Amino acid sequence: MTTLTQQPFAVSNPWALVPSLGNLDAYITAANRLPMLTLEQEQTFARQLKDNNDLEAAGKLVLSHLRLVVSVSRQYLGYGLPHADLIQEGNIGLMKAVKRFDPDQGVRLVSYAMHWIKAEIHEYILKNWRMVKVATTKAQRKLFFNLRSMKQGFKADAADATHRNTLNPTEVKAVANKLKVKPEEVLEMEMRMSGGDVLLDPTPNEDSDEAFGPIAYLTDLNHEPTAMIAAHERDVMASDGITAALDVLDERSRRIVEERWLKVQDNGSGGMTLHDLAAEYGVSAERIRQIEVAAMKKMKTALAEYA
Repeated sequence: MTTLTQQPFAVSNPWALVPSLGNLDAYITAANRLPMLTLEQEQTFARQLKDNNDLEAAGKLVLSHLRLVVSVSRQYLGYGLPHADLIQEGNIGLMKAVKRFDPDQGVRLVSYAMHWIKAEIHEYILKNWRMVKVATTKAQRKLFFNLRSMKQGFKADAADATHRNTLNPTEVKAVANKLKVKPEEVLEMEMRMSGGDVLLDPTPNEDSDEAFGPIAYLTDLNHEPTAMIAAHERDVMASDGITAALDVLDERSRRIVEERWLKVQDNGSGGMTLHDLAAEYGVSAERIRQIEVAAMKKMKTALAEYA
């Protein structure tokens, strides 16, 4: 009697051998029981896929390496993400590896697929570990996936590190030297990994209708676009706009406005009074006030047109 191990996938539908990831324990058990391929079998199936686009051969290559995905995914359980999701993402990487695998390169699929499986799991972790992505550059990704294990190694080696979560300067330098990054980058990544996500939007209190969140004190009103535009418009109106408005006045009206509102005495007080101007022009103070009111109306109209 021929066993399943001696004749790989000797069933009409080999995919039926693997249950859904909804039952994780059953899936892992089934994946570990699936037969492994010999070098000759792997080469045969890989050539069938490469030369004839044989999807059945591709399926056999994938199925025989599901246990590899299960094994690799266990290394990333410390990030708090569901094991089933890690396996699912690793399976995507495995399928990408099978699709690109070249049997003429002289390497086994298990070695080639390892990179693709880890890459897919890494991407999944970076996108889902926190609301805000913590590693975007190559150096940051390297730090992210090595810093945690290196910190655990330091704790194991140092008796006084049992109750501390931060690296000391010597450890920071050791991490930076090993990973070939700057000490500042190590400190920044450690800070980002140790901190949690905080909602910027206010969260209403159950006992109060008032809501308060970090956005309330993080907002920089000085650089808010609408405020910046409004401030620029005020600056323009206070300089070029006022100049244009003064140009529509006759000489006497302009001088009255300038003396009353645009000039400051050396002692910090305002400009000339109505009585001062009345005495200079030989008219009553009420007449100066009337001229001032009429001038202001003209300037208001001119400013509106300028805006």
